[in-house]
Amino acid sequence: MALYRHSGELLSERRGIIGAVFKSIDRSKHGLPVVRRGTRFGRISLRRLLFWLFSLAVLFSIYLTVFSLKMHYHGKMEDGISSLREGHEELLGYLEQPKKKPRRPRFFPCEVGLLDSVDDLVEPKDSTNFTQFLSGYIEREEKPFRNNPFEPRFGGHQTLEEREKSFYARNQTIHCGFVKGPEGYSSTGFDLDEKDKAYMNTCSVVVSSCIFGSSDFLRRPTSKLISEYSKKNVCFVMFVDEQTLSKLSMEGNVPDDGGYIGLWRIVIVRNLPYMDMRKTGKVPKFLSHRLFPSSRYSIWLDSKMRLQTDPMLIIEYFLWRTGSEYAISNHYTRHCIWEEVLQNKRLNKYNHTAIDEQFIFYQSDGLTKFDPSDPNTPLPSYVPEGSFIVRAHTPMSNLFSCLWFNEVDRFTSRDQLSFAYTFLKLKRMNPDKPFFLNMFKDCERRALAKLFRHRAVSPPPAP
Repeated sequence: MALYRHSGELLSERRGIIGAVFKSIDRSKHGLPVVRRGTRFGRISLRRLLFWLFSLAVLFSIYLTVFSLKMHYHGKMEDGISSLREGHEELLGYLEQPKKKPRRPRFFPCEVGLLDSVDDLVEPKDSTNFTQFLSGYIEREEKPFRNNPFEPRFGGHQTLEEREKSFYARNQTIHCGFVKGPEGYSSTGFDLDEKDKAYMNTCSVVVSSCIFGSSDFLRRPTSKLISEYSKKNVCFVMFVDEQTLSKLSMEGNVPDDGGYIGLWRIVIVRNLPYMDMRKTGKVPKFLSHRLFPSSRYSIWLDSKMRLQTDPMLIIEYFLWRTGSEYAISNHYTRHCIWEEVLQNKRLNKYNHTAIDEQFIFYQSDGLTKFDPSDPNTPLPSYVPEGSFIVRAHTPMSNLFSCLWFNEVDRFTSRDQLSFAYTFLKLKRMNPDKPFFLNMFKDCERRALAKLFRHRAVSPPPAP
Protein backbone atom coordinates (compact mmCIF):
# COMPACT_ATOMS: atom_id res chain seq x y z
CA MET A 1 0.00 0.00 0.00
CA ALA A 2 2.68 2.34 -0.97
CA LEU A 3 0.21 4.72 -2.49
CA TYR A 4 -1.21 5.95 0.96
CA ARG A 5 0.34 7.72 3.83
CA HIS A 6 -0.64 7.17 7.39
CA SER A 7 -2.83 10.19 7.60
CA GLY A 8 -5.05 9.08 4.73
CA GLU A 9 -3.72 11.70 2.33
CA LEU A 10 -2.73 10.78 -1.20
CA LEU A 11 0.91 10.78 -1.89
CA SER A 12 2.30 13.38 -4.28
CA GLU A 13 2.81 10.83 -7.00
CA ARG A 14 -0.82 9.75 -6.71
CA ARG A 15 -2.14 13.35 -6.91
CA GLY A 16 -0.20 13.95 -10.09
CA ILE A 17 -1.65 10.89 -11.83
CA ILE A 18 -5.27 11.67 -10.87
CA GLY A 19 -4.93 15.33 -11.97
CA ALA A 20 -3.66 14.24 -15.36
CA VAL A 21 -6.60 11.86 -15.80
CA PHE A 22 -9.18 14.65 -15.02
CA LYS A 23 -7.54 17.12 -17.41
CA SER A 24 -7.61 14.61 -20.23
CA ILE A 25 -11.27 13.78 -19.59
CA ASP A 26 -12.35 17.47 -19.52
CA ARG A 27 -10.52 18.34 -22.75
CA SER A 28 -12.10 15.39 -24.51
CA LYS A 29 -15.64 16.67 -23.64
CA HIS A 30 -15.56 20.47 -24.24
CA GLY A 31 -12.26 21.26 -25.82
CA LEU A 32 -11.63 23.83 -23.09
CA PRO A 33 -9.81 23.78 -19.82
CA VAL A 34 -12.72 23.63 -17.41
CA VAL A 35 -10.63 24.08 -14.33
CA ARG A 36 -9.53 27.78 -15.32
CA ARG A 37 -12.96 29.09 -16.68
CA GLY A 38 -14.14 30.75 -13.46
CA THR A 39 -10.97 32.78 -13.05
CA ARG A 40 -11.11 34.21 -16.58
CA PHE A 41 -14.81 35.12 -16.33
CA GLY A 42 -14.17 36.98 -13.05
CA ARG A 43 -11.35 38.96 -14.55
CA ILE A 44 -13.35 39.95 -17.68
CA SER A 45 -16.46 41.01 -15.66
CA LEU A 46 -14.48 43.15 -13.26
CA ARG A 47 -12.69 44.88 -16.12
CA ARG A 48 -15.95 45.64 -17.89
CA LEU A 49 -17.56 46.86 -14.73
CA LEU A 50 -14.70 49.24 -14.09
CA PHE A 51 -14.90 50.45 -17.71
CA TRP A 52 -18.62 51.19 -17.49
CA LEU A 53 -18.28 52.85 -14.12
CA PHE A 54 -15.54 55.07 -15.47
CA SER A 55 -17.64 55.89 -18.55
CA LEU A 56 -20.62 56.79 -16.42
CA ALA A 57 -18.45 58.97 -14.21
CA VAL A 58 -17.08 60.81 -17.26
CA LEU A 59 -20.58 61.24 -18.72
CA PHE A 60 -21.89 62.46 -15.38
CA SER A 61 -19.03 64.93 -15.10
CA ILE A 62 -19.72 66.19 -18.61
CA TYR A 63 -23.44 66.46 -17.80
CA LEU A 64 -22.73 68.40 -14.62
CA THR A 65 -20.42 70.75 -16.49
CA VAL A 66 -22.92 71.35 -19.29
CA PHE A 67 -25.78 71.74 -16.84
CA SER A 68 -23.90 74.25 -14.71
CA LEU A 69 -22.93 76.26 -17.81
CA LYS A 70 -26.48 76.17 -19.04
CA MET A 71 -27.81 77.27 -15.69
CA HIS A 72 -25.25 80.04 -15.54
CA TYR A 73 -26.12 81.24 -19.05
CA HIS A 74 -29.81 80.85 -18.40
CA GLY A 75 -29.44 82.82 -15.19
CA LYS A 76 -27.68 85.59 -17.00
CA MET A 77 -30.36 85.61 -19.67
CA GLU A 78 -33.05 85.68 -17.03
CA ASP A 79 -31.26 88.54 -15.30
CA GLY A 80 -30.93 90.37 -18.60
CA ILE A 81 -34.57 89.78 -19.54
CA SER A 82 -35.65 90.73 -16.07
CA SER A 83 -33.59 93.92 -16.27
CA LEU A 84 -35.04 94.74 -19.68
CA ARG A 85 -38.52 93.99 -18.43
CA GLU A 86 -38.03 96.19 -15.39
CA GLY A 87 -36.60 98.98 -17.54
CA HIS A 88 -39.49 98.66 -19.97
CA GLU A 89 -42.03 98.75 -17.17
CA GLU A 90 -40.28 101.72 -15.62
CA LEU A 91 -40.36 103.54 -18.97
CA LEU A 92 -44.03 102.70 -19.48
CA GLY A 93 -44.78 103.87 -15.98
CA TYR A 94 -42.99 107.14 -16.65
CA LEU A 95 -44.79 107.64 -19.96
CA GLU A 96 -48.17 106.73 -18.51
CA GLN A 97 -47.57 108.96 -15.54
CA PRO A 98 -49.64 112.14 -15.90
CA LYS A 99 -47.25 114.92 -16.74
CA LYS A 100 -47.29 117.59 -14.12
CA LYS A 101 -48.17 120.92 -15.61
CA PRO A 102 -45.79 123.67 -14.68
CA ARG A 103 -47.22 125.52 -11.75
CA ARG A 104 -48.83 128.73 -12.92
CA PRO A 105 -47.50 131.87 -11.28
CA ARG A 106 -49.86 133.34 -8.76
CA PHE A 107 -50.90 136.97 -8.87
CA PHE A 108 -52.29 138.87 -5.95
CA PRO A 109 -54.34 142.02 -5.44
CA CYS A 110 -52.73 145.18 -4.19
CA GLU A 111 -54.06 148.05 -2.13
CA VAL A 112 -56.36 150.49 -3.89
CA GLY A 113 -56.91 153.88 -2.30
CA LEU A 114 -60.69 154.02 -2.57
CA LEU A 115 -62.74 156.45 -0.56
CA ASP A 116 -64.38 155.09 2.56
CA SER A 117 -67.94 155.75 1.38
CA VAL A 118 -70.02 157.31 -1.39
CA ASP A 119 -71.65 159.84 0.94
CA ASP A 120 -69.38 162.74 0.04
CA LEU A 121 -68.86 161.95 -3.66
CA VAL A 122 -68.93 165.01 -5.90
CA GLU A 123 -68.37 164.78 -9.64
CA PRO A 124 -65.51 167.10 -10.69
CA LYS A 125 -66.56 170.15 -12.70
CA ASP A 126 -63.91 169.50 -15.33
CA SER A 127 -65.08 165.92 -15.95
CA THR A 128 -66.73 167.12 -19.17
CA ASN A 129 -63.69 169.04 -20.44
CA PHE A 130 -62.76 166.42 -23.00
CA THR A 131 -62.60 166.56 -26.79
CA GLN A 132 -66.02 167.41 -28.14
CA PHE A 133 -67.55 166.39 -31.48
CA LEU A 134 -70.69 164.66 -32.69
CA SER A 135 -70.72 161.06 -33.86
CA GLY A 136 -73.63 159.52 -35.69
CA TYR A 137 -74.07 155.82 -36.36
CA ILE A 138 -75.10 153.99 -39.51
CA GLU A 139 -78.47 152.44 -38.73
CA ARG A 140 -79.27 150.78 -42.05
CA GLU A 141 -77.45 149.69 -45.20
CA GLU A 142 -79.05 149.57 -48.61
CA LYS A 143 -78.45 146.78 -51.09
CA PRO A 144 -75.74 147.79 -53.57
CA PHE A 145 -76.67 148.10 -57.23
CA ARG A 146 -75.10 144.82 -58.14
CA ASN A 147 -76.40 141.34 -58.76
CA ASN A 148 -74.06 139.87 -56.14
CA PRO A 149 -75.75 138.13 -53.18
CA PHE A 150 -76.25 140.51 -50.26
CA GLU A 151 -76.37 139.38 -46.66
CA PRO A 152 -77.02 141.97 -43.93
CA ARG A 153 -74.47 141.96 -41.13
CA PHE A 154 -74.68 143.29 -37.58
CA GLY A 155 -71.43 145.22 -38.08
CA GLY A 156 -72.36 146.35 -41.56
CA HIS A 157 -70.19 146.19 -44.68
CA GLN A 158 -67.56 148.79 -43.88
CA THR A 159 -65.10 149.46 -46.71
CA LEU A 160 -61.41 150.08 -46.07
CA GLU A 161 -61.91 153.71 -47.10
CA GLU A 162 -64.77 154.12 -44.60
CA ARG A 163 -62.65 152.40 -41.98
CA GLU A 164 -59.76 154.81 -42.50
CA LYS A 165 -62.00 157.91 -42.27
CA SER A 166 -63.70 156.63 -39.12
CA PHE A 167 -60.49 157.16 -37.10
CA TYR A 168 -60.80 160.94 -37.36
CA ALA A 169 -62.33 162.55 -34.28
CA ARG A 170 -64.79 164.81 -36.04
CA ASN A 171 -68.47 165.17 -36.76
CA GLN A 172 -69.35 162.18 -38.90
CA THR A 173 -71.49 159.06 -39.17
CA ILE A 174 -69.64 155.78 -38.69
CA HIS A 175 -70.22 152.04 -38.37
CA CYS A 176 -70.73 150.96 -34.77
CA GLY A 177 -72.80 147.78 -34.77
CA PHE A 178 -76.61 147.42 -34.81
CA VAL A 179 -76.66 147.92 -38.59
CA LYS A 180 -79.94 146.79 -40.15
CA GLY A 181 -80.34 145.49 -43.66
CA PRO A 182 -82.64 146.90 -46.35
CA GLU A 183 -86.40 146.88 -45.83
CA GLY A 184 -87.75 143.36 -45.94
CA TYR A 185 -84.55 141.73 -44.72
CA SER A 186 -84.41 139.87 -41.43
CA SER A 187 -82.84 141.29 -38.29
CA THR A 188 -79.06 141.22 -38.01
CA GLY A 189 -79.25 140.16 -34.38
CA PHE A 190 -79.01 141.17 -30.73
CA ASP A 191 -82.76 141.58 -30.44
CA LEU A 192 -84.07 142.86 -27.10
CA ASP A 193 -87.53 143.06 -25.58
CA GLU A 194 -89.08 146.54 -25.69
CA LYS A 195 -89.56 146.52 -21.92
CA ASP A 196 -85.86 145.89 -21.43
CA LYS A 197 -85.00 148.68 -23.87
CA ALA A 198 -87.22 151.08 -21.94
CA TYR A 199 -85.52 150.15 -18.68
CA MET A 200 -82.04 150.53 -20.21
CA ASN A 201 -82.91 154.03 -21.48
CA THR A 202 -83.34 155.16 -17.87
CA CYS A 203 -79.83 154.20 -16.76
CA SER A 204 -77.25 156.93 -16.15
CA VAL A 205 -74.62 154.67 -14.52
CA VAL A 206 -74.34 151.04 -15.58
CA VAL A 207 -72.54 147.90 -14.48
CA SER A 208 -72.96 145.27 -17.21
CA SER A 209 -71.84 141.76 -18.03
CA CYS A 210 -72.99 138.87 -20.20
CA ILE A 211 -73.14 135.08 -20.43
CA PHE A 212 -73.76 133.49 -23.83
CA GLY A 213 -73.76 129.80 -24.63
CA SER A 214 -73.92 128.80 -20.93
CA SER A 215 -70.20 129.51 -20.70
CA ASP A 216 -70.27 130.67 -17.07
CA PHE A 217 -72.03 130.55 -13.75
CA LEU A 218 -73.98 133.56 -12.57
CA ARG A 219 -71.85 135.48 -10.10
CA ARG A 220 -73.79 138.09 -8.20
CA PRO A 221 -72.14 141.29 -6.94
CA THR A 222 -71.40 141.14 -3.23
CA SER A 223 -74.46 142.99 -1.98
CA LYS A 224 -73.11 143.89 1.45
CA LEU A 225 -70.21 145.79 -0.20
CA ILE A 226 -72.50 147.83 -2.45
CA SER A 227 -73.88 151.05 -0.99
CA GLU A 228 -77.59 151.76 -0.83
CA TYR A 229 -76.98 154.75 -3.07
CA SER A 230 -75.55 152.53 -5.82
CA LYS A 231 -78.29 149.94 -5.41
CA LYS A 232 -80.84 152.68 -6.14
CA ASN A 233 -78.98 154.69 -8.80
CA VAL A 234 -76.81 152.18 -10.68
CA CYS A 235 -78.22 149.69 -13.20
CA PHE A 236 -76.76 146.18 -12.88
CA VAL A 237 -77.55 144.42 -16.18
CA MET A 238 -76.65 140.86 -17.12
CA PHE A 239 -77.20 139.96 -20.81
CA VAL A 240 -77.96 136.28 -21.45
CA ASP A 241 -79.27 134.17 -24.29
CA GLU A 242 -82.15 131.74 -23.91
CA GLN A 243 -79.83 128.74 -23.58
CA THR A 244 -78.02 130.37 -20.67
CA LEU A 245 -81.27 131.40 -18.98
CA SER A 246 -82.49 127.81 -19.15
CA LYS A 247 -79.22 126.56 -17.65
CA LEU A 248 -79.32 129.14 -14.87
CA SER A 249 -82.91 128.20 -14.05
CA MET A 250 -81.93 124.55 -13.75
CA GLU A 251 -79.27 125.63 -11.23
CA GLY A 252 -81.85 127.50 -9.15
CA ASN A 253 -81.17 131.02 -10.49
CA VAL A 254 -84.68 132.03 -11.54
CA PRO A 255 -85.51 135.72 -12.15
CA ASP A 256 -88.18 137.19 -9.91
CA ASP A 257 -91.28 138.97 -11.22
CA GLY A 258 -89.23 142.08 -11.93
CA GLY A 259 -86.62 140.15 -13.91
CA TYR A 260 -83.94 140.27 -11.20
CA ILE A 261 -81.59 137.68 -9.76
CA GLY A 262 -80.01 139.44 -6.83
CA LEU A 263 -78.77 142.82 -8.08
CA TRP A 264 -78.62 141.65 -11.68
CA ARG A 265 -81.43 142.67 -14.01
CA ILE A 266 -81.57 139.79 -16.47
CA VAL A 267 -81.94 140.93 -20.10
CA ILE A 268 -82.53 138.20 -22.68
CA VAL A 269 -80.82 138.56 -26.05
CA ARG A 270 -82.42 136.73 -28.96
CA ASN A 271 -81.03 136.10 -32.42
CA LEU A 272 -77.33 136.29 -31.56
CA PRO A 273 -75.42 138.19 -34.28
CA TYR A 274 -72.39 135.87 -34.44
CA MET A 275 -71.77 132.14 -34.29
CA ASP A 276 -68.68 132.88 -32.21
CA MET A 277 -69.94 133.44 -28.66
CA ARG A 278 -66.84 135.45 -27.81
CA LYS A 279 -67.50 137.86 -30.65
CA THR A 280 -71.13 138.19 -29.58
CA GLY A 281 -69.90 139.10 -26.12
CA LYS A 282 -68.03 142.10 -27.55
CA VAL A 283 -71.34 143.85 -28.27
CA PRO A 284 -72.20 144.64 -24.62
CA LYS A 285 -68.50 144.89 -23.76
CA PHE A 286 -67.68 147.69 -26.23
CA LEU A 287 -71.03 149.19 -27.16
CA SER A 288 -72.51 150.11 -23.77
CA HIS A 289 -73.04 153.68 -25.05
CA ARG A 290 -75.29 152.22 -27.77
CA LEU A 291 -77.18 149.89 -25.47
CA PHE A 292 -77.60 152.52 -22.75
CA PRO A 293 -78.01 155.77 -24.70
CA SER A 294 -78.71 157.89 -21.61
CA SER A 295 -75.83 156.62 -19.53
CA ARG A 296 -72.87 158.80 -18.61
CA TYR A 297 -70.68 156.12 -17.05
CA SER A 298 -70.38 152.37 -17.40
CA ILE A 299 -68.36 149.54 -15.92
CA TRP A 300 -67.84 146.35 -17.86
CA LEU A 301 -67.31 143.21 -15.83
CA ASP A 302 -66.43 139.88 -17.39
CA SER A 303 -68.68 137.01 -16.33
CA LYS A 304 -65.74 135.22 -14.70
CA MET A 305 -65.56 138.00 -12.09
CA ARG A 306 -67.67 138.89 -9.06
CA LEU A 307 -67.87 142.58 -8.23
CA GLN A 308 -66.99 143.25 -4.61
CA THR A 309 -66.52 147.03 -4.67
CA ASP A 310 -69.02 149.86 -4.88
CA PRO A 311 -69.22 151.02 -8.54
CA MET A 312 -69.33 154.73 -7.68
CA LEU A 313 -66.09 154.40 -5.72
CA ILE A 314 -64.54 152.72 -8.75
CA ILE A 315 -65.58 155.56 -11.04
CA GLU A 316 -64.24 158.14 -8.61
CA TYR A 317 -60.88 156.38 -8.25
CA PHE A 318 -60.11 155.49 -11.87
CA LEU A 319 -61.81 158.35 -13.76
CA TRP A 320 -62.51 161.42 -11.63
CA ARG A 321 -59.35 161.33 -9.56
CA THR A 322 -57.08 160.81 -12.59
CA GLY A 323 -58.95 163.03 -15.05
CA SER A 324 -59.51 160.08 -17.39
CA GLU A 325 -62.35 159.11 -19.70
CA TYR A 326 -61.40 155.46 -20.17
CA ALA A 327 -59.68 153.05 -17.76
CA ILE A 328 -58.47 149.51 -18.36
CA SER A 329 -55.78 147.40 -16.69
CA ASN A 330 -52.60 146.13 -18.29
CA HIS A 331 -52.06 142.42 -18.81
CA TYR A 332 -50.45 140.62 -15.87
CA THR A 333 -47.59 139.01 -17.88
CA ARG A 334 -47.55 140.16 -21.50
CA HIS A 335 -46.99 143.70 -22.77
CA CYS A 336 -46.12 143.34 -26.47
CA ILE A 337 -48.46 142.36 -29.31
CA TRP A 338 -45.79 140.03 -30.69
CA GLU A 339 -45.96 138.04 -27.45
CA GLU A 340 -49.75 138.05 -27.52
CA VAL A 341 -49.85 136.72 -31.08
CA LEU A 342 -47.53 133.84 -30.19
CA GLN A 343 -49.53 133.00 -27.06
CA ASN A 344 -52.83 132.95 -28.97
CA LYS A 345 -51.35 130.56 -31.49
CA ARG A 346 -49.70 128.37 -28.88
CA LEU A 347 -53.00 127.92 -27.03
CA ASN A 348 -55.05 127.72 -30.26
CA LYS A 349 -57.23 130.61 -29.17
CA TYR A 350 -58.21 131.33 -32.75
CA ASN A 351 -57.55 130.22 -36.30
CA HIS A 352 -53.84 130.85 -36.96
CA THR A 353 -54.35 132.10 -40.51
CA ALA A 354 -56.86 134.70 -39.33
CA ILE A 355 -54.45 135.85 -36.61
CA ASP A 356 -51.63 136.18 -39.15
CA GLU A 357 -53.79 138.20 -41.56
CA GLN A 358 -54.75 140.63 -38.81
CA PHE A 359 -51.19 140.92 -37.49
CA ILE A 360 -49.67 141.49 -40.94
CA PHE A 361 -52.30 144.13 -41.69
CA TYR A 362 -51.45 146.00 -38.48
CA GLN A 363 -47.72 145.87 -39.12
CA SER A 364 -48.21 147.26 -42.60
CA ASP A 365 -50.11 150.16 -41.01
CA GLY A 366 -47.34 151.10 -38.62
CA LEU A 367 -47.71 148.84 -35.57
CA THR A 368 -44.36 148.44 -33.82
CA LYS A 369 -43.12 146.42 -30.88
CA PHE A 370 -43.61 147.69 -27.36
CA ASP A 371 -40.43 149.22 -25.96
CA PRO A 372 -40.52 149.47 -22.15
CA SER A 373 -37.30 151.50 -22.16
CA ASP A 374 -38.82 154.25 -24.29
CA PRO A 375 -39.76 157.17 -21.99
CA ASN A 376 -42.17 158.48 -24.61
CA THR A 377 -44.22 155.30 -24.95
CA PRO A 378 -47.89 156.34 -24.80
CA LEU A 379 -48.97 153.33 -22.73
CA PRO A 380 -47.37 151.27 -19.94
CA SER A 381 -48.35 148.15 -21.91
CA TYR A 382 -49.69 147.35 -25.38
CA VAL A 383 -51.65 144.34 -24.10
CA PRO A 384 -54.66 144.94 -21.84
CA GLU A 385 -56.50 142.67 -19.43
CA GLY A 386 -59.89 143.50 -20.88
CA SER A 387 -62.11 141.83 -18.31
CA PHE A 388 -62.67 145.07 -16.41
CA ILE A 389 -63.30 148.44 -18.14
CA VAL A 390 -64.41 151.75 -16.63
CA ARG A 391 -65.72 154.37 -19.05
CA ALA A 392 -67.09 157.86 -19.20
CA HIS A 393 -69.36 158.09 -22.23
CA THR A 394 -67.48 160.99 -23.81
CA PRO A 395 -67.13 161.49 -27.58
CA MET A 396 -63.54 160.16 -27.68
CA SER A 397 -64.33 157.23 -25.41
CA ASN A 398 -67.34 156.32 -27.53
CA LEU A 399 -65.35 156.68 -30.76
CA PHE A 400 -62.56 154.46 -29.40
CA SER A 401 -65.13 151.84 -28.37
CA CYS A 402 -66.70 151.86 -31.85
CA LEU A 403 -63.32 151.61 -33.56
CA TRP A 404 -62.22 148.74 -31.31
CA PHE A 405 -65.48 146.91 -31.94
CA ASN A 406 -65.11 147.36 -35.71
CA GLU A 407 -61.67 145.72 -35.56
CA VAL A 408 -63.12 142.73 -33.72
CA ASP A 409 -65.96 142.56 -36.25
CA ARG A 410 -63.55 142.68 -39.21
CA PHE A 411 -60.82 140.41 -37.84
CA THR A 412 -60.64 138.02 -34.86
CA SER A 413 -62.55 138.12 -31.59
CA ARG A 414 -59.25 138.29 -29.69
CA ASP A 415 -59.62 141.95 -28.70
CA GLN A 416 -56.19 142.07 -27.03
CA LEU A 417 -54.67 141.88 -30.51
CA SER A 418 -56.44 145.04 -31.70
CA PHE A 419 -56.37 147.25 -28.59
CA ALA A 420 -52.95 148.90 -29.01
CA TYR A 421 -53.29 149.27 -32.78
CA THR A 422 -56.66 151.03 -32.38
CA PHE A 423 -55.43 153.34 -29.65
CA LEU A 424 -52.17 154.25 -31.42
CA LYS A 425 -53.88 154.89 -34.76
CA LEU A 426 -56.56 157.05 -33.13
CA LYS A 427 -53.86 159.04 -31.36
CA ARG A 428 -51.72 159.34 -34.50
CA MET A 429 -54.58 160.59 -36.66
CA ASN A 430 -55.76 163.14 -34.05
CA PRO A 431 -52.56 164.70 -32.65
CA ASP A 432 -54.40 167.81 -31.39
CA LYS A 433 -57.31 165.93 -29.84
CA PRO A 434 -56.17 163.98 -26.78
CA PHE A 435 -57.78 160.82 -25.54
CA PHE A 436 -57.29 160.38 -21.79
CA LEU A 437 -56.87 156.67 -21.24
CA ASN A 438 -55.81 155.39 -17.83
CA MET A 439 -54.09 151.99 -17.97
CA PHE A 440 -53.90 150.87 -14.37
CA LYS A 441 -52.16 147.95 -12.69
CA ASP A 442 -53.61 144.47 -12.94
CA CYS A 443 -53.26 143.96 -9.18
CA GLU A 444 -55.76 146.81 -8.71
CA ARG A 445 -58.24 145.00 -10.93
CA ARG A 446 -57.88 141.92 -8.74
CA ALA A 447 -58.62 143.99 -5.64
CA LEU A 448 -61.97 145.18 -7.06
CA ALA A 449 -63.45 141.86 -8.17
CA LYS A 450 -62.92 138.21 -7.34
CA LEU A 451 -61.68 136.19 -10.28
CA PHE A 452 -63.01 132.71 -11.17
CA ARG A 453 -62.49 130.28 -14.01
CA HIS A 454 -64.96 130.03 -16.87
CA ARG A 455 -67.41 127.15 -16.75
CA ALA A 456 -66.35 126.09 -20.20
CA VAL A 457 -64.12 127.48 -22.93
CA SER A 458 -65.74 127.97 -26.32
CA PRO A 459 -63.72 126.25 -29.05
CA PRO A 460 -62.01 128.56 -31.52
CA PRO A 461 -63.84 129.04 -34.83
CA ALA A 462 -63.07 126.52 -37.53
CA PRO A 463 -60.80 127.68 -40.36
